[in-house]
Amino acid sequence: MVYYNDNELIIRNMEEADARILTDEEMAQGWHADIFKYLTRLQDQSAGKCVSLTAIYQGQPAGYVNVYITGLSGAFSGKGLPEIVDFAVLEKYRRKGIGWKLMDVAEQIAGQYADTVWLGVGLHSGYGSAQRMYAKRGYIPDGTGVWYRNKPCSQYETEIANDDNLVLFLSKKLERQDGN
Repeated sequence: MVYYNDNELIIRNMEEADARILTDEEMAQGWHADIFKYLTRLQDQSAGKCVSLTAIYQGQPAGYVNVYITGLSGAFSGKGLPEIVDFAVLEKYRRKGIGWKLMDVAEQIAGQYADTVWLGVGLHSGYGSAQRMYAKRGYIPDGTGVWYRNKPCSQYETEIANDDNLVLFLSKKLERQDGN
């Protein structure tokens, strides 16, 4: 399904061919990439658990995001709220509005299920542009503090690393898309 198309940028459901291209592109830019992540998202999409989106910029996969109908784990899991998972734009396609439009579409999809959407953002500098974008879009911290490996960190926690598993959960109120 196509959610957005302005002839330069298309946002559509992720396809299996996207998985290999995105994995190869992420590895080429030095990211820790694994095709299994994409294949899992595609399976979850087939099972109706999520909507996996790919941004196609000038004919090439440039970014992706996934909207889980009910969050997987973390501060908001079990609360019946949609979660945005694995949002990224490849470095060579950044600063073209692709990420902003991907988030527009993801939030529209989430708004079909609830009036609030949430996500976890990493705390190291590799997530800096995403952190800034989420703040500009109105996401706020949930108040549970920092989490590591899906568990809240206690004050003065010493058994953590500043890796992709160290996150802060954020939420945003949405306008419901179903008329409620």
